[in-house]
Amino acid sequence: MPSEIPPQLPLDSPALTLSTFGTVAAASVMTECLRVQAGVPRRGPLARTFGRSPLSEESLPWYLGALGELDVAKRLDSLGESWTVLHSVPIGTRGSDIDHVVVSEAGVFTINTKFHEGARVWVGSRRLLVNGQAKDHLRNARYEATRTRKLLSAAVGTEVPATGVIAIVGAKQITIREQPTDVAVLDAARLTHWLKKQRPRIDRAQTAALSALVRDAATWTDEPQHESDVSGFAELHREVVGAKQVRMLWGAALLIAILGVAASALIEFYGHAFGS
Repeated sequence: MPSEIPPQLPLDSPALTLSTFGTVAAASVMTECLRVQAGVPRRGPLARTFGRSPLSEESLPWYLGALGELDVAKRLDSLGESWTVLHSVPIGTRGSDIDHVVVSEAGVFTINTKFHEGARVWVGSRRLLVNGQAKDHLRNARYEATRTRKLLSAAVGTEVPATGVIAIVGAKQITIREQPTDVAVLDAARLTHWLKKQRPRIDRAQTAALSALVRDAATWTDEPQHESDVSGFAELHREVVGAKQVRMLWGAALLIAILGVAASALIEFYGHAFGS
């Protein structure tokens, strides 16, 4: 079960409307998590007593995805006012979105967040493996950046530099055998430092124009943005964390009991040994 997300993350989110476009991190994955979770029966007293997770197998991936995006969003908050940062940006007509879009004088960055807690990640120029299993992360990040570059370049009438980034959250180990030429793969903890080190590629006027462009929902999609409420995710998160804490207490109690039995056995053993 995933680690507890720091309380300062924006878990208590409002209803999503046109006025909140790009401001609520993990909006689409939280919405889908809550939709799937709505069909999961509530835990009974026994399940709560023993700390069974409220999540189902179907809702767990969406929950983990939301945690990853919230983690990266919190890190991106530390960027200065000269940076434009958007979250859960819808693109096209098939319900797709980009986890995070960042604009600065270094250009546009499309950031794809991946939560791989405790995993070993290996990165080559053409492959990315998680615990030895090949993933499509590179292809997807490359596609998002290319799509964004074409869309924004057509809107402004000149070539817009756009770079795909994969931000990995929670991995035990990340081995970069060879960094891909067109996608940056980073530990999320290094993301903001890496962004700030990128050299300027557009001037201030172009940066301001791009910032205004990406903030307009019509730039990204013709589909209407429907209102949805993701505030229930905060309560679900509290339930998941609470269940984990209960399991940890039971584990600690079991360990203490085992140690107690072992200590009693040793005392009895030495008592007989010295007694004889």
